[in-house]
Amino acid sequence: MALSIMIVDDDVVCRSMLQDIIEECGIGKVAGAAEGGLEGARLILKSKPDVVLIDLLMPDQDGIETISQLKNSGYIGKFIMISQIENKDMVGEAYQKGIEFFIHKPINRVEVEHVLSKVNEQWKYERYVAEIKQSLAKLDIVERLSVRKERTVSDVVKTILMDLGIIGEIGSKDIVALMEQAIEHRQETSFPPLKELYESVAHAYKQGQKDIEKESKAIEQRIRRTIMAALNNMASIGLTDYSNPKFEYYAPLYFDFQDVRLKMKAMDEDLHAEKGKVNIKKFLQVCYMETLEKLNS
Repeated sequence: MALSIMIVDDDVVCRSMLQDIIEECGIGKVAGAAEGGLEGARLILKSKPDVVLIDLLMPDQDGIETISQLKNSGYIGKFIMISQIENKDMVGEAYQKGIEFFIHKPINRVEVEHVLSKVNEQWKYERYVAEIKQSLAKLDIVERLSVRKERTVSDVVKTILMDLGIIGEIGSKDIVALMEQAIEHRQETSFPPLKELYESVAHAYKQGQKDIEKESKAIEQRIRRTIMAALNNMASIGLTDYSNPKFEYYAPLYFDFQDVRLKMKAMDEDLHAEKGKVNIKKFLQVCYMETLEKLNS
């Protein structure tokens, strides 16, 4: 996209020359022209061009005054000062007010094209940076919304179960339901008794005390088999790669490590003896604490 440029100069010949140079070099397009500072300020605030070519000395209001007025009114475009004045103090004041470059009169085509090219490079760079910042801001909002959306008990627990390799086990649904119950009715002092949690989950499926008790036992067995599957997975990973990050993190955290070592030994020696044991309470307590931590992080 080409620069939009406003010309503010009381010299009609100068305005015409600048317009010809701009149109012929192809860097930008002339958005308008004004004979003085007051008219120029009005047109600039109305059309908001990217760049203003402005004369330093004009009869009604000089360029420095006009720049100050525009900046105070919120205009954020770029200024290029045009003048035959060589006074260093005035030129210095113009730069202090915010001009980007200074073009000397009489107008020189090469100088004008060079300055406009430099301003165009700055403008493109600033637009590029602004677009990146805007994209990053949108991405940040999306990520924040995504994180908030993902931070449910169900999704946090499913992530843990997936790492343990048991998301497809039948008892994984019971573990998710149990964690939802435990966190929804959490107690500050301790983890709820397992029997109480089993019955609470069972109550969602069954009516009547006998049916609830029967379902509670079924839930306990499904969870036991699922945790045993997780132990098998960890032991298998440990045999293959003892330094695997998942093994290093989950094996000692979720299980009694002695149980993990025994299972690894059985696998290594290809033993088909006892099924092994797992500490259900430890597994569920750790899962509960880790879920709470991830929800609050």
